[in-house]
Amino acid sequence: MPDASYAPSVSHASAQPRRFSVIGPILSTVAFTFFTYLTIGLSLAVLPGFVHSTLGFGAVVAGLSISMQYVATLISRARAGHMADTLGPKRTVLTGLVMCGVSGLLLMLGALAVAVPALSLGLILIARLALGCAESCVGTGAIAWGMGQVGHQHTARVISWNGVATYGAIAAGAPLGVLIAHSFGFAAIGAMSLSMMVIAFPLARRKRATAVAAGERASIRSVAARVLPHGIGLALGSLGFGCIATFITLLYLAHGWTGAALTLSIFGVMFVGTRFVFGTMIGRVGGYRVAMVSFAVEAVGLAMLWLASDMGLAAAGAAVAGLGFSLVFPALGVEAVNRVPENSRGAAIGVFSVFLDVAMVAVGPLGGWIASGMGFSRVYGFAALAAVVAVALTLMLKKRSERP
Repeated sequence: MPDASYAPSVSHASAQPRRFSVIGPILSTVAFTFFTYLTIGLSLAVLPGFVHSTLGFGAVVAGLSISMQYVATLISRARAGHMADTLGPKRTVLTGLVMCGVSGLLLMLGALAVAVPALSLGLILIARLALGCAESCVGTGAIAWGMGQVGHQHTARVISWNGVATYGAIAAGAPLGVLIAHSFGFAAIGAMSLSMMVIAFPLARRKRATAVAAGERASIRSVAARVLPHGIGLALGSLGFGCIATFITLLYLAHGWTGAALTLSIFGVMFVGTRFVFGTMIGRVGGYRVAMVSFAVEAVGLAMLWLASDMGLAAAGAAVAGLGFSLVFPALGVEAVNRVPENSRGAAIGVFSVFLDVAMVAVGPLGGWIASGMGFSRVYGFAALAAVVAVALTLMLKKRSERP
């Protein structure tokens, strides 16, 4: 059943609304993305260490504990996009908030079962799966909800602000999670996540829904074929973020450094700051040009992490990588969404986002395998090479788009 309450049609939003009438609806929608990703950030810096040190599992399993979230996101992302197109983005976001609360509850139970490591790990992995489904629904639904309120001509702005909410929440959540875990124990991370969803859900229910676009929709296969090359570029660029999110804590532990959570925050601050300062560049110079520059800068930052000899250089590398990765999703996302009909753009967002999830799923086992044989630093060298390949791919896409 589609969302029952309908907003004015998109054509009303097309009449060049004033700045606040665009930013206000966007911010009030991506706030739910912020809540969801804050729960992701809370456990990001402490979960690998908990699995590795407290439960006694190896580096591959520690990486898997992070990657399981992205396995679920990978499986559910396209379905979330279809749900946003057919049932409405509001219903999609509400579903995601419920699943996020379930994830927090399971994570709390897993932490309390620490005396039985296998049971604890099992509950944590299920919690990560639920969180991955929540990420799909909220992340995809919020973008579609925002576009439905302000019009598709503001797609880049909606995607950019959704990303600000995403990585701003991760930047805030990582050190907050460390503080909570050290002060109250790892179980408090789950309790905090559940409490935030109790607040976010009723706020989302009170917010007006948007109309579901009418007309025949393109099949998922057709949408996937149109956004495939853009998605591959996103996956290549996302490997660097995945390596930082999954292995930065273990990299610091291996070198005897401190401040891994601060490095995650630096990455997030640079990511958010870049969107504030350079976000409008996509509309001015085009998504492909912005993406190529972004990939190149990200490659430099990842190479710095690979070659870092102290934690200061590692933090600087993470900052440069955050600067580069910041505009990859909206730059390629705008070009991908423009290739599908309006009534299938929720599906396009979902399918395009799947490629980020593919990268995040691959990072855990692949990065763990590389780290086991060559050390954690070498992981970032491989990610830098992937970003260089993404530059070449984006150049090919730009040239193809210029053909008659």
